[in-house]
Order: sequence, then C-alpha cells, then structure tokens
Amino acid sequence: MTTTPQAVRRASPRTRRPATPAAPDPSAGLLPQAEPVRLLNPDGTALPSRADCPEPPVEALREMYRRMVVGRRFDVQATALTKQGRLAVYPSSRGQEACQVGAILALRDDDWVFPTYRESMALTSRGIDPVEVLTLLRGDWHCGYDPAQRHTAPQCTPLATQCVHAAGLAYGESYQGRDTVALAFIGDGATSEGDFHEGVNFAAVFKAPVVYFVQNNKYAISVPLSRQTAAPSLAYKGVGYGVPSEQVDGNDPVAVLAVLTRAVAHARAGHGPYLVEAHTYRMEPHTNADDATRYRDADEVEAWRDRDPVARLETYLRAKGVLDDAAVAAIAEEAEAYAADLRERMNAQPTVDPLSLFDHVYAEPTPQLVEQREQVRAELAAARDSEGDA
Repeated sequence: MTTTPQAVRRASPRTRRPATPAAPDPSAGLLPQAEPVRLLNPDGTALPSRADCPEPPVEALREMYRRMVVGRRFDVQATALTKQGRLAVYPSSRGQEACQVGAILALRDDDWVFPTYRESMALTSRGIDPVEVLTLLRGDWHCGYDPAQRHTAPQCTPLATQCVHAAGLAYGESYQGRDTVALAFIGDGATSEGDFHEGVNFAAVFKAPVVYFVQNNKYAISVPLSRQTAAPSLAYKGVGYGVPSEQVDGNDPVAVLAVLTRAVAHARAGHGPYLVEAHTYRMEPHTNADDATRYRDADEVEAWRDRDPVARLETYLRAKGVLDDAAVAAIAEEAEAYAADLRERMNAQPTVDPLSLFDHVYAEPTPQLVEQREQVRAELAAARDSEGDA
C-alpha cells in the first residue's frame, strides 16, 4: 500500500505546525460598555459599586446637586426671558442638568471648555455671570465674557466646529508642556458633521488631551437618532480613530461625574483623547422657535420626566444623610435669588450704538464700509434733529 504525503503528515506529530497565536484585538480598551454606565436607578436608589468607575466623593455630589438646582432655575428663567422679548432665542438644556454640571465639575478651572449654543447652564455653573452668558443670545455681536480669562470658548452655533478648535488648543497646550485638558460639548446631530470626525482624528493622531462629550438627547432639532447613525451607539464612533470611548446614563448624575472624571484623567495623563456619550433627553423644544409636538409625542416626554436627574440625585443624597429638608429649602431659595437677580438685570434696556455695527468688520475699513457708516451716521443725526423740533 502506498502511503501518501498527506497521510505521513497526519501520522507524524513532529510535522505538525504549531498553532498560530491569536492576533491581539486592535479594539481592546477602545470599546465602550455594551450598556451605558449607571450607578443610580431612575428612582435614586444605589446600584452596586463598580471598580472601573468609582463613585465621586459625596461632597462633590452635594455640590453637583446645588449647581443642578440653581442651573435648572436659571434655565427656566432664561426661557421666560425669550417670551418677554429680552432674548432673541434660547436653547434650553432642561433635563440635561447632570451632563451640564457634571462636565464642569470634572474639570479644573484652568482647563478649557468648548461649548455649543445649548451650554448656557454649564457656563453659569462654571461661575460665569449669567448676563454675560446670555449676551450672545440677546443679539450682541460677541459673547459677553472674556474667553481667555474664563478658559471658555464662545458658545458655538455652527455644528461641530468646536471639535477642531478643542483639538488644536489641547495640542498646543500639550506641546508647551502644560497638562491642560479641553472638553468639547457636542450634540448627537453634530457627530454627523465632518468637523467632528476631523477633530477626533487629529486629536487621536497627535494625542491631544481632549474629552469629546456627546450629549445624545435623541433629536438633532427634529431628526431622530435613528436617522443619524446605524451604529450601536454614538460612543462606537471613537473606535475607528483609535480613541477609547464610553457611554453613560446621562440622567444619572453620579455616573456622569464618575465617567467624565475618568475621561479627564485619561487625557491629562497624556494618553490622548477620550469620547463619552451620555444618553439623556431634552425636555423642552430645541429653542423657543421650535414646535416639538410635530416630531415627538407627550408620552415620550412624560416617560423621560420619570428619569429626572435632579430628583434622582436628591433621593440618593437624602438616603446618604447629607441632604435634608432644610438644605433642600436653602438651595431652592438660593436658586430663586439667582433667578430674580438675573431677571432684574436683564430687564434693564442695554445702551447700544448703531455705529458699532461697523466696528471690527475689517482691520482697515473698506471705502464701501466707510460710506455705509456715514449714511447711518447721517440718518441718526436727522432723527435726533426731528425729535428736537418736535
């Protein structure tokens, strides 16, 4: 009987090739949890602790509660100011308090924030004067605060452009040997913009210390998330750029602060950017100019009302014994005083100079601009003369 070469190879163990070791998984350490990180149930009761996401100190959580209560009252007051004609527009962040405040508490004062138009609550939580925050939404030509002094970029209306700005600033700080972290707020709709992908890719390649914080509130104005992406969640978008990512219950204040603290520490340690997606919900319309009833029903809104982040944290802190009726009342009183002061100062008519429209358009005014300015100057003079004659 003739033995075939194949039979010899099968019969002799010395001819067997050793098993090829499995290639390392390139996505190891990049993938988010399959389910959003959650440390509190919707009713405010605690879930088992997690070694990968330690709970923040209780003092930080109590401060978070205070800022969330004051922030919500500010948000309600700002919404009312639009109805009174004191603001041109206001994008509410009611329902997203845990994200707005948690992001600020995870940062140092010298870290940089790159906000969208919806981050007014985050900026007031950072200690910026609320009147200065609302100056842009009032119709002024610039933001009311000094970005360099506050380490806070102007609120960004174009979608996702702040992603590139954050990457550039963070890289520059790192290049100069500073451990500054930049945090860029992003909406779910902004992840469909090219600037988001360019910013994340640049930050990943150059290990820029940026945290990209996506507040997935389920709608890009009226476009639902299902029309934005087919990915399991937006957190998976970081994997393609080599950026570690995580998703978190955005209405769980404890989990939001814990996850963002970890992300900021990762960036500050020189490991490059980190992407966090918070699953949350915008309770109010996109802005006061939006009719949200055209694309979502009342039952959906009501279901999210039961996941209220403020009530959730209050229940937890009461159970921990660090919050009682007197403390809750004191914080509510503080919030009312904050809103009253804002209301009073916003009711004062601002003094404006129409000729300032022509300032800062060009370093050197063009002849056409000079001509237009003189036309306006003449019209203003004529109006004053007619008032004097009357």
